[in-house]
Amino acid sequence: MNQPSSKDRTPILRIERFQNWLRFIRYEPIALVAAIVTVLLTYLVLAPVGSMLVDTVRVQIRDSATTGLEVGSYTTYFLHRVFVSRVSDRLFWTPLARTLIIASVVTLAALPFGAFLAWLTVRTDLPGKKILSSAMVIPYMLPSWTFAVAWLNIMKNRRLGGLPSIAESFGFSPPDWLAYGAFPIIVCQALHLFPFAYLLFGNALRSVDSQMEDSARILGAQKGVIARRIILPLLKPALLSAFLLTFSRVLGSFGTPYILGSPVRYLLLPTALYSSFQVGTPGVSAVIASVTILLGMSLIALDMYFVREYRRFVTVGGKGSMSRLSALGKWKWPAIIFAGLAFIITTIIPLVTIILTSIMYRPGVFSLSNFTLDFWFGRYISIMPGQQGLFLNQSIIAAAWNSFRIAGAAAVICGITGLFVGYVVVKMPNSKTSAFLRQVSFLPYLVPSIGFAAACLSFFAVRRGPVPSLYGTLTLLIIVMSIKYLPFASRSGISAMMQMGNEPEEAARVAGASWGKRMSRIVIPIQKHALITAIMLPFISGMKEQSLVIMLATPGTEVMTTQILRFIEYGFSQLANATVLAIVVIIFFVTFLMERITGSNLASGFSRS
Repeated sequence: MNQPSSKDRTPILRIERFQNWLRFIRYEPIALVAAIVTVLLTYLVLAPVGSMLVDTVRVQIRDSATTGLEVGSYTTYFLHRVFVSRVSDRLFWTPLARTLIIASVVTLAALPFGAFLAWLTVRTDLPGKKILSSAMVIPYMLPSWTFAVAWLNIMKNRRLGGLPSIAESFGFSPPDWLAYGAFPIIVCQALHLFPFAYLLFGNALRSVDSQMEDSARILGAQKGVIARRIILPLLKPALLSAFLLTFSRVLGSFGTPYILGSPVRYLLLPTALYSSFQVGTPGVSAVIASVTILLGMSLIALDMYFVREYRRFVTVGGKGSMSRLSALGKWKWPAIIFAGLAFIITTIIPLVTIILTSIMYRPGVFSLSNFTLDFWFGRYISIMPGQQGLFLNQSIIAAAWNSFRIAGAAAVICGITGLFVGYVVVKMPNSKTSAFLRQVSFLPYLVPSIGFAAACLSFFAVRRGPVPSLYGTLTLLIIVMSIKYLPFASRSGISAMMQMGNEPEEAARVAGASWGKRMSRIVIPIQKHALITAIMLPFISGMKEQSLVIMLATPGTEVMTTQILRFIEYGFSQLANATVLAIVVIIFFVTFLMERITGSNLASGFSRS
């Protein structure tokens, strides 16, 4: 019988190779998964930042009339205008100087405050430490601009319209410097960010062996010498991390500077960027956003360098350690009073102020007739024509539905993507793809929120190949939010996958299970707690996010945080307060649910991969 020629067998061989390839993809698709994730992150993370950097020298439609150049041509006009023109001081240098000063003062105020509270709860016999440790992280859970809203309720003066503040109701008219500008911004930012120092120092203090202190004490060292020569050097990594992280958070914060700085035109770098965006100068906005991104990336890169540099500061050895509590003695009651005042100032006063002003016609007037639930349930509010209470207000309901859809969808995408990133990184160790995914998935964390929003707006606002313009759509908000919070999910996914051995999946592979079955029946069930955490953390952050969405939200895609700003601008402070409380309740509920499901506790520590 004649054998078929090699030419006749060519189609058969191609079919067999294709079938083998499909079989391989079905059972071992790790390379394909890695390629898909790499392409997606390159397009969604690197491309927007790169596009915005190009926009610093490229003319866009809205800038063509100003520059007199054709759209798409290149120029140094925007760089010149921002850095050396006659308006550069007002446009950039003054907001930059203010931002650096504000960030420095906030950091220097928040660090000692948080570090001292950490020492009280970790290394002393302070009564009620467990309650205090949980209470001290509440300001971190609150949206940053909550304190700014509470400050306006108490200290607003007649420069800003609307109802009088609590201080005005008691006959005191706060001066501008007390009501708006640098001082209230510093106070509110410090009250919100001191938990960074509290959590980082608390973790570091837990790992310091008190036997070193005992040895120094036996040798005759005084408490001051022990603190200066032993404790502080061991806490250098925590000190530097707390300093740089707090500084970078102030650098990218938008809500507080906008709420407290806008009435007196006190612009910081984020609000200067937003102002340029509103005016319609995308080239100038791109330059300011690029500076913001470079500053943020530099600070976090510096933090990563110091973390690696100080890994030689080993505080947990293999010989066992001891954590001895210091007796407060005669300082016990002063410490209790200090801790109680800290809790009252950072948590009770802001929340109680917001609650009270959401049920009062006139803030600060405590007569029974002044209390009302109209701002929550009213169909008609006499002092706000055309507005209804929170639960009946269509604009709030629509914004809440948008917030749930955007934050929920972004959280799910973020969690699943983070799990796949972790899977690829762990299954392809020491590969270039693994190293690339580690770095790119962490990059959004380095970029301040408003700068990242500007980059994504620049990239997705126009049609690029088959991808249409996404400006003004929920899709853009979902994409940007899911990418911005990817570092949380990817680090959670990498950590979880590193703790899972290969044996369960290898046994399933030997039994003939496809990759899809292995993922759905083995990997994902084992990693369900990590997946839940990777979904809930972005959801919590997304519900309270303001800096990221302020430039992307349009009248059809308003979210609860942008709606709050609108109410403040219109003078509807009670509705703004009610909306703030609704967000706070959602955040507290989801946080409690996450802790119950995962068995974790935010107060127990703060870790960064």
